[in-house]
Amino acid sequence: MPKPELPTFRISSVRRATASTRIVRVDLAGARFDYLAGQAASIGVAGFPGSVPYSIASAPAETARAGWLEFLIKVEASGRWGHKFEHLARGLRITIQGPHGGFTFPRTPRERRFLFIAGGTGIAPIRAMLRQMELARLPGRARVLYSARTPGDFPYLTELRRLMRERSVEVVLTVTREGGTRWRGERGRIAASRLAPLVDHPETLCFVCGPVAMVADVPLMLSGLGIARSRIRVEEY
Repeated sequence: MPKPELPTFRISSVRRATASTRIVRVDLAGARFDYLAGQAASIGVAGFPGSVPYSIASAPAETARAGWLEFLIKVEASGRWGHKFEHLARGLRITIQGPHGGFTFPRTPRERRFLFIAGGTGIAPIRAMLRQMELARLPGRARVLYSARTPGDFPYLTELRRLMRERSVEVVLTVTREGGTRWRGERGRIAASRLAPLVDHPETLCFVCGPVAMVADVPLMLSGLGIARSRIRVEEY
């Protein structure tokens, strides 16, 4: 018996985030899509076999209000999308399967201190969590440590700076390669010494998403700083 065809949805906008990434919004056309902040979905091009998993960058509250999903997609040839599909533009029909994944922000967290640690495009699910906190007006203090290769490799930087100006989130940016003389942020890879000032209470709920090495190393650093493993959530991106 043949499998039923998946419903398709239209890409409503494609915006440049960095030289190699795009922020893609998908119009759900009234369809309901329930998920938790931090979860992922598998997307593919209608009419072509296969799909690619991506974290959902929009918050559930955004989707409920506006009727779209947002994804952060790396478009270079070596990226997951570029390796599988080439064309990515407004009007393209895509399939969406999901949601899936256990890397989620609680609906009603017990903690009131949150630390989000992202590397590169790993900011996508963390952006969803931060936006959900903002829209749902969840109480608590949020801090973000965000690592990228160069100053030009920070998607959602404008939004993060807005949160900093509003004093709703404390953000620390660090570059792992040469930042140039105009760079005023941190430099170097994430280390325990950089995490320590951001972890001032053992009941801090931590979220880590980024390259494999970072996801392997950072939880060990957090444990060494007194955070229980049950309060460290990880996701490879």
